[in-house]
Amino acid sequence: MSATVNIHEAKTYLSRLLARVGEGEEVIIAKAGKPVARLIPIAKRSRQRMPGSAKNKIVIRKKFFKPLPAAVLDAFEK
Repeated sequence: MSATVNIHEAKTYLSRLLARVGEGEEVIIAKAGKPVARLIPIAKRSRQRMPGSAKNKIVIRKKFFKPLPAAVLDAFEK
């Protein structure tokens, strides 16, 4: 659901519009009837990271720790 308001109304009632956006509503701000901006709620934060949550899901092979070939190392030095 979205509401369209003109710039004057948006300036006058910004805190009320932000409260509506905080409840999940989308607000379109228009100038002379043409949309120029959209107020949308910020996406909810993802869950807090848990140390060890990827255990047994990621495998790092032994060859990962071997030195890189000389040609690759030289490319990093340039």
